[in-house]
Amino acid sequence: MTYAAIILTGGRGERLGGVDKAALSFREATLLDHVLSVVDDASTKVVVGPEKDVPGVVWAREDPPGGGPLAGLAAGLAKITEEWVVVLAVDQPGITEDTIGRLRNAGANAVLKDDRVQWLIGCWNAADLREALPEDPRDQPLRRTLLRLDPVEVPALPGEARDVDTPSDLDTLHSG
Repeated sequence: MTYAAIILTGGRGERLGGVDKAALSFREATLLDHVLSVVDDASTKVVVGPEKDVPGVVWAREDPPGGGPLAGLAAGLAKITEEWVVVLAVDQPGITEDTIGRLRNAGANAVLKDDRVQWLIGCWNAADLREALPEDPRDQPLRRTLLRLDPVEVPALPGEARDVDTPSDLDTLHSG
């Protein structure tokens, strides 16, 4: 099954003092490099956010910039033609190729779940996503839109669903 990947990088990183999460160092690369590596077999890779010098990706920007993850998802969906799409946030250092494989093998709309559902680690039918999008996705809750698609919850392995939101998370990233 071919699939596309949409990686959302447009967050403000406010709890990290406005840091560009995509550029944060992780395992001698960046968080963006890491997330792209786990979807290396995607037929199309769309990165939604400020453009960087990264080969092999299609760039998109939510309208307006800073319009939230649902607006970012809409911008990414406009760039793909594949039936299935993996949607990820850039600040997910715990995800692996195995994570993506388990989500894709669920055979339905699927999200990763640890102590809570991780709405920005999922595999979706692109037509379902397009149909669920509100006419104006700016500043609309991503969770509410995706919840309507009744996704299968795929259990997360330890550490798989961690993200980088706070200075403490950043310290853990650099020491882990």
